[in-house]
Amino acid sequence: MTTTIVAIDGPGGAGKSTLAARLSAEFGAQVVHTDDFASWEVPIDWWPRMLHEVFEPLAEGRPARFQRYDWDRKELGEWLTVEPGGVVLVEGVTASREAFRPYLAASIWVETPRELRLERGLERDGADAAELWSDWMAGEDQWMVAERPQAHVTAIVQGF
Repeated sequence: MTTTIVAIDGPGGAGKSTLAARLSAEFGAQVVHTDDFASWEVPIDWWPRMLHEVFEPLAEGRPARFQRYDWDRKELGEWLTVEPGGVVLVEGVTASREAFRPYLAASIWVETPRELRLERGLERDGADAAELWSDWMAGEDQWMVAERPQAHVTAIVQGF
């Protein structure tokens, strides 16, 4: 069974989740969030688990099964399953990273001004998260310099 995987990437607060929800509703696509793998403590380098638990099984026509990270409890939480076939949207920061590119049919970069992204993040997570967001954005910046994701995506869209 063929699964078409599309990445929706961009920095935190860019509007990736909004775009993924719209596309999922329109096309009936399943969505996997990188936030189910990342954490404040490990914002960028969580990817091997997603590679082995999501991309590889779906590429082999098997269900992807993974344990979602619970941000409130700061530990792994419920188990989720993504069935092979159709379109699967992988949404979140670094969703189009180099290690995932061989599995992607397409990738979208969501571009949004930094100030707006930070404002959205602090609205969602609270003003007490300002230092966490500062660290998170620094990690994103380093990753973007190293991998230059905008140069490898299929399309760039303005944030929502």
